[in-house]
Amino acid sequence: MNIELSKNDRYLIINADDLGMCHSSNQAIFKLFEEGFITSSTMMAPCPWVKEVEDFYKVRPEVDIGIHLTFTSEWKLYKWGPVTKNSSVSSLITKEGYFPETSEEVELHAKREEVREEIKNQIELVINLGINPSHLDNHMGSLYGLKYGNSFLDIVFEFCKMYNFPFRLPKNLDETMKTQLPKEAISNYERIIDLADKIGVRLIDYLVSYSFSLEDGEDYKAFKKKVIDIVRNLKAGISELYIHPGLATEELKAINPHWEKRQMEFDLFRDEELYKIIQDEGIKLIRWKDLRD
Repeated sequence: MNIELSKNDRYLIINADDLGMCHSSNQAIFKLFEEGFITSSTMMAPCPWVKEVEDFYKVRPEVDIGIHLTFTSEWKLYKWGPVTKNSSVSSLITKEGYFPETSEEVELHAKREEVREEIKNQIELVINLGINPSHLDNHMGSLYGLKYGNSFLDIVFEFCKMYNFPFRLPKNLDETMKTQLPKEAISNYERIIDLADKIGVRLIDYLVSYSFSLEDGEDYKAFKKKVIDIVRNLKAGISELYIHPGLATEELKAINPHWEKRQMEFDLFRDEELYKIIQDEGIKLIRWKDLRD
C-alpha cells in the first residue's frame, strides 16, 4: 500500500512487541492481528517460540512483522542467548551462556564486531523462516547507549540501509524523557538522529507508551483512560504506540511477574471503544511496511 503522508495529519502504528518470546504472547498477538486491532509486531529471533510465528506467517503473509533486535534476557527463570553459532560472541553473554538481564551490561561489555555479527544472524534467521521483515527495533533499548553513551545504533543503521528497513527511534524526545536523561545522553541521542538523517534511515516522529507493570490502584478502567488520553494527545506526524499483550496462562504467570498487565493490554487493544476514539480523532492507522515501501 502506498500512502501519501501529510505533515498536518496524525498517523499511528500500534506495534505488539515480544512476538516469539513465548506461546502466550504469540497467541495474544496472533488474535490481535486476526481481528485487525494491531498494525504491526516485532519478533525476538533468539527466543524459543519463533517457529510458531513461522507457521502463522505462512497462513497470514500479509501481516506486518519486524525484528526486535534482542541482546538481553530479562526474566529470572526463562532465558535465551545468541542465535550466532558460527563464531564467538562471548562479550554478549553471561557465564551461563545467556544474554545479560540489563541494557547497562550490554553497553559496558559488548564488543562492536560481535554485536554486528549477532544482528546479521538475527536478521538472517527471520528471513530464513520465510518472513519478509518490515523494520527493525531494539528490545529494552540495549543498543541505544543511553546510560554510558556507548551506542551501537550506527551498526544497526548499516543494516537498515542494507535491507531498506526503517527503525523505531523517535526524532522527538518527550519532555519526561528529557528530564530523566543526563545532558550528555541527550546530546548523544541528537547525534544519532542526525546520523540516521544523513544516511537515509527512516524514523518515526514520536514514540508513546505507558508503564508495563500494574501501578498502584490501577484497574482496567484507569488503564483504559490512560491509553485514551495518550491517543487523544498524539501530535501531528508518525507515532508508534508499542504494547506487550499476553494471555494470562500458567506459562505467562511463570515467566512474567507483570502478567496481569499483559492480559489487560490484550483486552484493551480489542476494545471497540478505543478504536472508535481513534476514528473519531481522525487518526490514521498505518504499518511499518508503509514506511518501508
